[in-house]
Amino acid sequence: MYPGSGFRWDDEAAMRAFVSRTSFAVLALAVDDRVVTAHAPITFDGAGSAIFHLARANQLVRYLAGRTVLATIVGENGYVSPDWYGTDDQVPTWNYRIVEIEGTARRLDETELIDQLDRLSAVQEALLTPKTPWTRDKMTGGHFVAMTKAIVGFAIDAPVIRGTAKLGQNKTDTEAAGAVAALRGIGREDMATLMEDAR
Repeated sequence: MYPGSGFRWDDEAAMRAFVSRTSFAVLALAVDDRVVTAHAPITFDGAGSAIFHLARANQLVRYLAGRTVLATIVGENGYVSPDWYGTDDQVPTWNYRIVEIEGTARRLDETELIDQLDRLSAVQEALLTPKTPWTRDKMTGGHFVAMTKAIVGFAIDAPVIRGTAKLGQNKTDTEAAGAVAALRGIGREDMATLMEDAR
């Protein structure tokens, strides 16, 4: 993540909404002079902690509790050709939105894990409207609880949240408009809209 002041994303509410919508993180932890990583669904609980879960068999599970972990959530991103700016002496670049969450991991108890799963599915199911949302009430008997035995939940309490939204803010209006038009031309409406919104 390039934390240049022109690209710093300081709106914590927007970053939390981005994390909850994207809901997938790369976790990184230093273990015995090496970096161990895993991928996990992530969201926030009602107290503002970042919460996620991993398969019980994941090697990271045995190291996480009480250790500093970094969760990286990558959103929309894409290559920007220097030709699109319409001016000389430009170089290729990559535009993106990314959030990092850092803090000490705490293992969740069973009730907290179930709450994490409910929150995560509720956020994602809401994105599928008009579909009727799935809830665990649709499962039979104790099947849901039995399945939770295969995963372990964690929280990052009082997390440090950092964001970068590198979206051509350092370009002139004319240069940015050229990149926006080119992105639309190749079907990257998501990146084009983000660049416009960043102006």
